[in-house]
Amino acid sequence: MEETQEKSHPGKPGSSSRGVSRVLGKLRASVESKNFYEAHQMYRTLYFRYVSQGKYADVLELLYDGALTMLEHEQYSSGADLGLLIIQTLEKAGSTVETPEQWIKRLAELVSKIKPTVVDREALLDRAMKWSGSLVSSPTGHPLMHKLFAQILYREGDLTLARRHFALAKDGVSCGFLLIEISCAKGFPGEVDLFVAHTVLQQLALKEPATAASTFATYCKFHASIACTEPPFAMPLLNFLHFLLALVEQNNRMYATFRALCELYKPSLDRDPSYEKYLQKIGVKFFDGSRYEQRNFMFSDLLQQFFIDLEEDELEEGTTMHGEVD
Repeated sequence: MEETQEKSHPGKPGSSSRGVSRVLGKLRASVESKNFYEAHQMYRTLYFRYVSQGKYADVLELLYDGALTMLEHEQYSSGADLGLLIIQTLEKAGSTVETPEQWIKRLAELVSKIKPTVVDREALLDRAMKWSGSLVSSPTGHPLMHKLFAQILYREGDLTLARRHFALAKDGVSCGFLLIEISCAKGFPGEVDLFVAHTVLQQLALKEPATAASTFATYCKFHASIACTEPPFAMPLLNFLHFLLALVEQNNRMYATFRALCELYKPSLDRDPSYEKYLQKIGVKFFDGSRYEQRNFMFSDLLQQFFIDLEEDELEEGTTMHGEVD
């Protein structure tokens, strides 16, 4: 009698597991007969049923299996839709989800199986990124999600978009190597410093100094046109980045020092107008810049002399930095 009750109770783990197995069997039969629309609708029906009963673990496995099945048969829209239902379930389940990083990896796997030209892929990625960010209270998304998607884009040959995600992945080494590849493939010799500067400033603006330092060190060490990690660099912009990272690492919150450094290397910074917006954020986040008016900034005599002495030392080493100071 007890055995009969246990089988008829939908909430029992054993019954639920067997029920899901039976449904999956029917769904696979629909797929084998190429009735993908019917299979898709069955997954959606079960989603609403199980979510209403709070069976989040069961429905997550069901949807994941279904999404993989659809994508393996190139039913990209259906697979992406089931992926979106996975994210909705994860959002409803909240902190009860076990091993959330496993679901980050699974969602990235689903994205990787959808062709880049399919519009639904972008919608799935955006929702996945937003959900992953909730795990770490980050509006930009979880670093692991950015890293996995960056790897997908790299394999697909989209180096530019891969760079954007690597910049947010807190993986400076991978980011540095990717920037080297982009620089060598798409850049001119005179732009070697620009490729790393944009990313390092972006990472600092996001208050990721360790990642920025790792990106910069990797790029400078392994790029054939630089091949060193300490100043003096032949390119003034690299010297600026080195000194800026050093100020951040020293926790030197003197805004005057930061602005002096920016003024000193202004000709190099003016090469890309986008740098200014990053520098403004860096000034606020690391140097209490919100307390000062930038237009009223003046060099202190001592600080100016410090940089002049530094420039003279670098000139003696044979660098090309003489054009940076008026």
